[in-house]
Amino acid sequence: MAFGAKHIAPIDTKPGIGVGVSIPFNAPGVFTTTYTTQKATQSNLINFFLTNKDERYLNPTFGGDIRAFIFEQITNDNLEGLKEDINSQLGVYFPNVQVKELNILSNPDNNTMNVEMIYNILNTGITDEIQLEFN
Repeated sequence: MAFGAKHIAPIDTKPGIGVGVSIPFNAPGVFTTTYTTQKATQSNLINFFLTNKDERYLNPTFGGDIRAFIFEQITNDNLEGLKEDINSQLGVYFPNVQVKELNILSNPDNNTMNVEMIYNILNTGITDEIQLEFN
């Protein structure tokens, strides 16, 4: 039995096959295709953070709900509650993602928040990072 074996998604071995769509939607044909599991997961996570709860029809609990949080009273307790909620939602919607570090930094004077997340895609050896600014 092999120890520490990496799982390579079969789709990643076929370079001409698209896995998903990239965010933002700004290509000439509106969508830019992603061809690897890493890029598809990154785009899906960005979509998660940009979505507020109750925005998705038939999936009202999907979303990071960060834009709805910007105009709330920002305290350390609120930020910790938001981080806990995001971590639990990521566990539900992204079971193949292990969050290594999640930082939510706020600037209450400008009503902005920065989200920084470092994560692993399980069994692949892929580590990636997302940085988003909400204002």
